[in-house]
Amino acid sequence: MSKRSPIAVIGVGSLGTALAIVAARAGHDIVLWSRDQNVVESINNSRINPKYLSTTRIPEAVVATNDLRETPTESGLVLLAVPSHAVREVLQAISKHRNTSSIVVSVTKGIEIESGLRISELVHNVLGPEHYQRFVCLSGPSFAREVVEGHPTAIVAASKDVEAGRAVQNELSFENLRIYTNSDVVGTELCGSIKNVMAIAAGMTDGLGLGSNSVAALITRGLAEMTRLVLKCGGQFETMVGLAGLGDLVLTCTGQLSRNRYVGEELSKGKSLAAITASMTEVAEGIKTSRAVKRLADEAGVEMPITNEVVAVLYDGKAARDAVTELMSRRLKPESD
Repeated sequence: MSKRSPIAVIGVGSLGTALAIVAARAGHDIVLWSRDQNVVESINNSRINPKYLSTTRIPEAVVATNDLRETPTESGLVLLAVPSHAVREVLQAISKHRNTSSIVVSVTKGIEIESGLRISELVHNVLGPEHYQRFVCLSGPSFAREVVEGHPTAIVAASKDVEAGRAVQNELSFENLRIYTNSDVVGTELCGSIKNVMAIAAGMTDGLGLGSNSVAALITRGLAEMTRLVLKCGGQFETMVGLAGLGDLVLTCTGQLSRNRYVGEELSKGKSLAAITASMTEVAEGIKTSRAVKRLADEAGVEMPITNEVVAVLYDGKAARDAVTELMSRRLKPESD
């Protein structure tokens, strides 16, 4: 296979590692960044990420580093695969030696809690308008383990720049990974963030043993909440019924590999948030993002009752069963409201 343009992947969590593996299989040279020197050495010497996807061999074309200065200078694509709370720090670190022609691609599904900014807005603030205009949000229903195991997976690359979206589509689509494009960055980013909040609610529903009727209702009304906020913020309705909207919502609310769903299940058992997060090796973005989504909805005047109840359970000590009771006792209204 002929070599293709080099790609930098910032972050070695499950999805970052999976995309590095798939891109290397497709013929790219990959520079994969981690702040953990032990992970870097394991990848370079043993071809294994010891923390995530540890049963999958990492191709020789992937070189790991803990020096951010080595990642973006020659890369055509720079993939951000770090938690939302770390994005600003990473962007600031690469800003001094960035390649201005690189396309910044985010697979982070969250909102910066302190500012309420989406990842594209952080890119604009830190790296400037030239990167913002070509920014690509890569999102959709994609558990990392299933991607590297070869399960057919379809996701979307959203960008205001048609050519940037197509470049990501062409460079990263390979065998079992199929990428579509759209122009709705706002809707795609918000869907990727809000669906994690809904997954926590779905996990609580499942954990309480409330059955399939309840989960189906939760997903449907969760989609209604997502749609109200996305449209208010300038996103497109088509995104809601596509891969980044309905597709990712269904996966995250029902899939056994969903970290956010797991958080909800554990909360329904009465476990504290501190105990739950201490037992996890990866970030469940919905925990912090729930507060950012609630603030955004409040500022926009958008009603999001499921989001409000998730925040109450996470941060106000409300019992999961009481949250369900609250939702079921709300004033009756038309479905279209």
